Amino acid sequence: MKRSEINEAIKISKDLLERNNLRLPGFAYWTMNEWKQNKSKIATISQVMQGWDITDFGSGRFTEVGAVLFTIRNGDINNKGVGTPYAEKIIILQHEKGQKIPMHCHWVKTEDIINRGGGILSIQLYASDADGNINKKVDVEVYMDGIKHSFKAGEIIEIHRGDSITLTPYVYHTFWAKKGACDLIVGEVSSINDDNTDNVFTEPASRFAEIEEDEAIAHPLVNEYNKI
Repeated sequence: MKRSEINEAIKISKDLLERNNLRLPGFAYWTMNEWKQNKSKIATISQVMQGWDITDFGSGRFTEVGAVLFTIRNGDINNKGVGTPYAEKIIILQHEKGQKIPMHCHWVKTEDIINRGGGILSIQLYASDADGNINKKVDVEVYMDGIKHSFKAGEIIEIHRGDSITLTPYVYHTFWAKKGACDLIVGEVSSINDDNTDNVFTEPASRFAEIEEDEAIAHPLVNEYNKI
């Protein structure tokens, strides 16, 4: 991804959140100079990877396979005294091409995926087999806002504003903004999030984007606080 593409995606996301009366923590809006001025205060933010996270998952097609994420709060899975004992994210998905997050599961994390506003959230689920691989033959059982549901393997579920789905470890999932609706604001509330070790993709993918520096950094990403 180009840095200009990342900067533009953050700007569009901030505008979308403002239009929906959603505000991120103050450090989400810091300039690079403000980050440098506050460098002595950000040890926890850096350690638990709070902040902006824009990725194309190595696809090279950000508008189709990618997302803007912002980690609002998180902990350290290896040090329970750092941060919070849970995580919260906001995820922005563009509707024009049905921008999606690739099929994956987590070994450890349980997460609620919530439609916070904008368009319609489409999600596809598969169970895993005894070896932890995707299983396209058996039904998937999940809870949605406390109510148990059973879905056929690969069935596409639509989640409307205010509704949510709980995904437990080894439930494979991909989700996207339904085409023709609106840009989508997704909330994620989960156990502690570790994006370095706890993402299992069914196709080759990289969790963080490779960046071409074609303009200055507007806001550092969660994996580049060493650039401050």
